[in-house]
Amino acid sequence: MSASEKARPRVGLFVTCLVDLFRPSVGFATLSLLEKAGCEVVVPEAQTCCGQPTFNSGDFRDSRDIAANVIAAFEEFDYVVAPSGSCAGMIRAHYPELFEDDPAMAMRAQHLAKRTYELTAFLVDIMGMESTGAAFAGTVTYHDSCSGLRELEVKTQPRKLLAAMDGTSIKEMPGAEICCGFGGTFCVKYPEISDKMVTQKAAEIVESGADHLLAGDLGCLLNMGGKLKRLGARTEVRHVAEVLAGMTDQPSIGEGER
Repeated sequence: MSASEKARPRVGLFVTCLVDLFRPSVGFATLSLLEKAGCEVVVPEAQTCCGQPTFNSGDFRDSRDIAANVIAAFEEFDYVVAPSGSCAGMIRAHYPELFEDDPAMAMRAQHLAKRTYELTAFLVDIMGMESTGAAFAGTVTYHDSCSGLRELEVKTQPRKLLAAMDGTSIKEMPGAEICCGFGGTFCVKYPEISDKMVTQKAAEIVESGADHLLAGDLGCLLNMGGKLKRLGARTEVRHVAEVLAGMTDQPSIGEGER
């Protein structure tokens, strides 16, 4: 084994439930970006949901069981990377909380938390990536997902990579940091409030004048993409990983078959 091969970080890819079920292309784009950054990438078959839905619903017993499985599946890797600030935030911020009364598991949870990153933060902050080498012709506006922004401080990293792409222009919307109304179980518990929030968000997206809406969390994108489609907006909606990897051949989120 060469010195360069030994230096390659071994990364466990946390695919996320929504990516697996609704937008597998995001997972493949993430894989491509990590490999381009020089990582050895493994997708553990034993991975499951991160446990955020049960955690947000107050079911801490099942959340601990789910978290224990994730910890076991990923603790052998140098890093864990997810194309989601929400799932990465769950592991980093809340796994240690779940095991506060179990010192042995708390240590394992803290060890995993310290090595878990949202995709763009990992590429920029850990791997030092300045450009993905892909090009994208169009104007984009970026939505800052709540967990990624507030729990992981993901803000400048995706914009840095997008700004380095040939043909890409960023048009910021005024409420980029405001919640889209999805919030996991929030949109189910409070649908009227959620709808009002995403309606306002959709208006700001259209007003930005951007051709494309990007974000790092698929839940937010599904919510905003659905609302934009129902309003008849022509904005294309994609996960930032798809654009950064140059994998934009399939229909945008919410578009479906024509």
